[in-house]
Amino acid sequence: MNKACYHCGEDVPDDTQFIVTILGEPREMCCPGCQAIAQTILESGLSSYYQYRQTTAEKLDLVPDAVKNLVHYDDERIQDEFVFKHNQYHEVTLSLEGVSCAACAWLIEKHMLKQSGIAEVSVNTLTHRARLIWDPTKTKLSSLITQLQSLGYKASPFEQDAQEQAYHRATRQYLYRIGVAGIASMQVMMVAVALYLEVFSDLDEAFKHYFRIVSLFFATPVMLYSAWPFYENAWRSVKARAPSMDIPVSIAMIMAYVASIVATVNQSGEVFYEAVTMFAFFLLLGRYFEMKARREASAHSANLLKLVPTFAALSDGTQVPVRELKVGDKLRVLPGESIPADGEIISGQIYVDESMLTGESVPVAKARGDVVFAGTLNGDESFDMQVTKNKADSMISHIVRMQDNAQMSKPRIAEIADIISRYFVIATLVIGAGTWLFWHFYRPEDAFWIMLSVLVATCPCALALATPTAITCATSRLSHFGILLRKGHVFETLCRVNHFIMDKTGTLTEGRVEISRTQVHDLRFTPQQCQAMAASMEQYANHPLAKAFTSFSDSEYQVEQVENVIGSGLQGIYQGLPIRLGSATFALSALDFANQKQEPDCLYLSYDGQLIASFYYQDPIRRDSLAMVSAFKKSGIHLTLLSGDNALNAQRVADEMGIEEVIANVSPEQKLHYLHSLPDDSITLMIGDGINDAPTLAGAHLSVAMGGGTDVAKASSDMVLLNDKLSNVLKARELAFKTRKIIKENLWLSLFYNLLILPLAIMGYVPPYIASLGMSVSSVVVIANSMRLLKFHG
Repeated sequence: MNKACYHCGEDVPDDTQFIVTILGEPREMCCPGCQAIAQTILESGLSSYYQYRQTTAEKLDLVPDAVKNLVHYDDERIQDEFVFKHNQYHEVTLSLEGVSCAACAWLIEKHMLKQSGIAEVSVNTLTHRARLIWDPTKTKLSSLITQLQSLGYKASPFEQDAQEQAYHRATRQYLYRIGVAGIASMQVMMVAVALYLEVFSDLDEAFKHYFRIVSLFFATPVMLYSAWPFYENAWRSVKARAPSMDIPVSIAMIMAYVASIVATVNQSGEVFYEAVTMFAFFLLLGRYFEMKARREASAHSANLLKLVPTFAALSDGTQVPVRELKVGDKLRVLPGESIPADGEIISGQIYVDESMLTGESVPVAKARGDVVFAGTLNGDESFDMQVTKNKADSMISHIVRMQDNAQMSKPRIAEIADIISRYFVIATLVIGAGTWLFWHFYRPEDAFWIMLSVLVATCPCALALATPTAITCATSRLSHFGILLRKGHVFETLCRVNHFIMDKTGTLTEGRVEISRTQVHDLRFTPQQCQAMAASMEQYANHPLAKAFTSFSDSEYQVEQVENVIGSGLQGIYQGLPIRLGSATFALSALDFANQKQEPDCLYLSYDGQLIASFYYQDPIRRDSLAMVSAFKKSGIHLTLLSGDNALNAQRVADEMGIEEVIANVSPEQKLHYLHSLPDDSITLMIGDGINDAPTLAGAHLSVAMGGGTDVAKASSDMVLLNDKLSNVLKARELAFKTRKIIKENLWLSLFYNLLILPLAIMGYVPPYIASLGMSVSSVVVIANSMRLLKFHG
């Protein structure tokens, strides 16, 4: 028999465990909603409710549907859509409502890390998202979301559409609040200016009292509606004992409003209604512009998810929602459609626009067995595919998750700024109290408004925004270059690199074969004819060498009855006579074999038993390799070529590139040993693409994996070059220096503003509404300065 919920009386499901200690005993609850409400009742000091109640609570009246439905997030089938699973841990990205500053992020991280089963938590105040990694054997996702909501932050699994709706809802609410504050402040200022100028000095005191009542009438909606977000944030901070910039703001507004009411009722003393309304208006306006700027700075990664269509067509033509697709489903993708899921082509030859992943506008040829990615654009031919990954494991979700992780992981300078801003809030309260005491004895009639100005003017919003806005803008800009960041320290470390270590194959070279030279041995044929005949045969093969002949295809020279002799080559019929392409032992007659010097990197073409052409091939050096190496060399950075290839090939590439130190024919263990043998003052940057590079990539101070490399290499790196353009490493380094410069500018701007405004406010030269305007402008200036990074071209 099921136990009854202690709060509402309903049955407690067998697979749930929500416990609250009430009246000295652990009590079972049926859902996280009842648990949250019971906990709130206890924290409010109302435990006697349970002692003296005569019936259980009405669940539907007390528990919102959104809270009751949290338990559904524990269903594994539902989690497959948004939870990423690795080893024994689960990872989820949550959308948050109510996050306004760095103190909110600090409060959430501090509180959540105390919960059982939480391995890691990080909050991005710019994108309003949180990343949680937890052990599902120790806690449930619904319980974690409940904990967030108990702090006052509404949380739900991140979905682009829901995030868009939340953003537009928040924007609309801010506009309403700004509108109320703006209209009210204009009316109050009309009366205040008249009173300041003593236009009505010849009127009776009763009329002056009447105008104060009018001001109170207009200021009250501002206090009770427009300024409400400041009180909410301040109350969260007070409950969690985590000082935030909304505490001095709320204190200043409430004290000014209460003091003005007292003066109005007593008909004596100063009123500050105009300061309250103007302060709320300017601060709301500043935060609205912050929200818009943050949105633009962080929109790129989220916009990637918009490229995934809502519906997909199964092979039989049935339309199904993309979120319902399962691994193994077979789909038909029509020309011009976005590919709905990661999968493998099972029929068709197509061209796919993968610019959203790589930044390259040239379509990529794909055929049966090739992998396609969700959100990329199909060309002019339809094809069939089989889903190989669910939504949470797709490449596009992986990219968004890694970008979020990079933005959420704070550089050391950002952590220092957060700590300073928290102590700055405490210092502001102390300085405000000291200011009031001084002016109370010196000029008591001005003490109050001068204290208000100090509390408002020195709010460290700009200081807290200085680093995260720059990092977010820079990360967004890098993605336009086809560079994916996986770690937040990249910008810091790139500026300090003094030793550049490179792999050869697939990194400095393209990792593919091309025909470097064609030698014709029979004057009846031209090089072009021999190449075209070889291309006609190679289209029936799928080995790496076959792709080297693709560009030589010519419909005039078609070989028939082509047969692939595995391990030897290809044979067929051309104009009624046999033709062969492959190794010397396969393609050549005994006489030709004896007379021809054997080359290791060569294919032979014979026609009617006679050698007619030799094709020499090589792995070409990337076009931008030399420019990248030269730029690093000019910067005084030590260069090392670290390769598992033989010394002859490695030295050839090093000589061509101008690399002095070459370490060749080494195993992955030897590569890692070399890295560990370097001096302590070496800050290493490693570029690689293979499984053998993974240990070195993981061990370097900063690592870059080629987008065309192995998954193991990419998982071990700090950055991924999705388009394999090495020149973009130079752009990343240049952007890193630019980002560091912007961060320093932001910090100096915010510190300069506070150092300038603080003494002026203490001396009484800054009215409260000017202080609020200055604080808002300083935050917007910092964000605008950071957004310059969005225009970086390199």
